[in-house]
Parts: sequence; C-alpha cells; structure tokens
Amino acid sequence: MVKRLIASLLLVALGVGAILISRYLSRVAAEIEQQSTQDETHKADAILVLGAAEYRGKPSPVLEARLNHVLWLYLQHEAPYIITTGGAGGDPLFTEGGVSRAYLTSRGVPPENIIVENRGASTVESIVAVGEIMERMNLHSCVVVSDGYHIFRVKRMLQARGLKVYGSPRPSVPVAGWRGKWVYYRQAIGFALWRIGIPI
Repeated sequence: MVKRLIASLLLVALGVGAILISRYLSRVAAEIEQQSTQDETHKADAILVLGAAEYRGKPSPVLEARLNHVLWLYLQHEAPYIITTGGAGGDPLFTEGGVSRAYLTSRGVPPENIIVENRGASTVESIVAVGEIMERMNLHSCVVVSDGYHIFRVKRMLQARGLKVYGSPRPSVPVAGWRGKWVYYRQAIGFALWRIGIPI
C-alpha cells in the first residue's frame, strides 16, 4: 500500500515537473521567435558574426549571407571592429572564423579591424572566447549577426558577462509551420541547458 502510494506520488511529481518544463520552454521559445525578427542595430564597439559551415575555404550560403549583412553594417559605420567566430568543424585546412575574415578582407575591410575567434567547436565555446577577447581589448558592446533564431541565446550569454548586446539578424525567409516552431523550441532547450551549466 505504502509502495503504491509512493509510486503514485512520484508519477504525479514527474507529471507536474514535465508540465512546468514544457511551459518554461514554450515561453522561452516564444521570446526567441520574437527576438528573431528584431533588428536592434546600434552603434557599438564591435560587430560579432556567428560562424556557419564553410566548404574548402569558401563560406556556405548561410555564412555568406551573414557576412554580407556584417559588411553592410560595417560600411554604415556601426562599429570599428568585426569579430568572426567558428572553429575547423573537421576541416584540416580552414576554420569558419578564418574563412569569414578572408571573405571580409577581400571586400575591403582592413585586416587590422577584424578579430578572429577560430577555436570554438560550439556556440558556447565561441561566445566564452569572444567574451574574453572583448574584455582583453576593453570592448563593452557589440551587434550580434546570425540567423534570427540564434540571437536570443547569444545575447543572453554575452549579457551575462556584463556586455551591452544588440541583435541584427541576417535577411532570410522565416521557416513556416512546425519546422519553424521546432527551430525555436530547440534553441529554447539549448538556452535552458546553458542556464543549468550544460554547454552545447
């Protein structure tokens, strides 16, 4: 009788916990979706671009779109520095950060105005490194450029380090239907894991 009561209480506790977690993730996913369409472009110390796939030294279409947006912001004099991020991702010769730098310099950005973070194997690793770079260079604010769904989590990570952060998503067509919702929900899971100390 006692064992059955304990089992029932555990099931109720698990059910309540699952409901609370689901509600939390849904709320965060909604905030991520809202952030994904907001262009907060503002004068800052640096423009930070999140890495994406590169193919043998050339940026993927996603990365190229991010870099073109960064270039536009830079030419509008929104910030004097650009920070590129992203490690090798299995490529023995190139890194996302290095490919981004080469792309920008080939389009007229002075090399001395580009700071490269090229060791991060995940968003969390890259952002930790970026935070250290900005602290070392006495940079206090940045405009984050990435796909819209990515910006909420990156902003919160950098804000946790005391930085002023603005989001500027690259132009893109939003993903509709359940696929779009899953993108935001997945980011909410990543954010929640980061909050409890599990970096992904």
